Amino acid sequence: MNKITRTWIYAAGTRAVKTVAQTALGLFTVGTAMNEIQWQYVISVSVVSGIYSILTSVATNLPEIGSDDAEK
Repeated sequence: MNKITRTWIYAAGTRAVKTVAQTALGLFTVGTAMNEIQWQYVISVSVVSGIYSILTSVATNLPEIGSDDAEK
């Protein structure tokens, strides 16, 4: 695996993990007790957002990977 591929996988993976975490946090309602949270819903929506993030990374250029890296 070349350096550009490893860099892309790392950048896309980091972006997807951040998206999953942000989605999960966004689904928590302030003041909701832990036993009232619908965990299946939170996990399901968060995983879908991570998949969407990876697909978006495939379809577009990642700003984390500059054009200088792509030329190497």
